[in-house]
Amino acid sequence: MTTQRVTQLQKGHSGTVIRFTDDKIASKLLSMGVLPKSVIRMIKIAPFNGGYYLKVDGNNLAVRVSEAENIVVEL
Repeated sequence: MTTQRVTQLQKGHSGTVIRFTDDKIASKLLSMGVLPKSVIRMIKIAPFNGGYYLKVDGNNLAVRVSEAENIVVEL
């Protein structure tokens, strides 16, 4: 399977979380419900590099670019 960062997903596409690249940010993402094997769907990309609106296991979540860059998904 192919892996990529959440920031590389196109609007409407999804992937399964396989790992995080930064432990500090991973802790924050885990507390927000972004867990390994969670399904993430890209809902909207904010203009001017403002962030990402994701659906994580059925829950809507807005994350900063710096947080999204640390989520690696499998397509």
